[in-house]
Amino acid sequence: MAETYVTFKIGKKKNIALIAHDNEKAKLIDWCREHQEVLAKHNLCGTGTTARMITEHTGLTVKGYNSGPLGGDQQIGAKIVEGRIDFVVFFSDPLTAQPHDPDVKALMRIAQVYDIPMATNKATADFMITSSFMDSEYKHEVINFKRQIIERAESL
Repeated sequence: MAETYVTFKIGKKKNIALIAHDNEKAKLIDWCREHQEVLAKHNLCGTGTTARMITEHTGLTVKGYNSGPLGGDQQIGAKIVEGRIDFVVFFSDPLTAQPHDPDVKALMRIAQVYDIPMATNKATADFMITSSFMDSEYKHEVINFKRQIIERAESL
């Protein structure tokens, strides 16, 4: 039987998702400016408006997905499941109700399930981007979901 965990590798060049709620977009843009030299070495993506604003204000190339309320958070989550996003910076607004709050929670949950680093504020993002792991490969273990499916199917 296959192992309980599988080892995933985050390469030297990271695939980074950049997301921010409306009241946090200016903070994220400032953070991107502050870390522009590091971010430019990696593949960047983000939800619609945020991606566009970062590109316009910093010159960084950010692949845009849909806006968060229109499914962008779920698109980012799907990319995590596919192994195409390694790192998430999501400046969330804890003081304002969001119409797509279930999508935000689902994104946070899937990042946890797949053991993906995720910053939800500037301090955490600062610690993550200045980590020695930003310039190196990082191996992490994730539950072997294929094994779980086989075991579950056998038990039903």
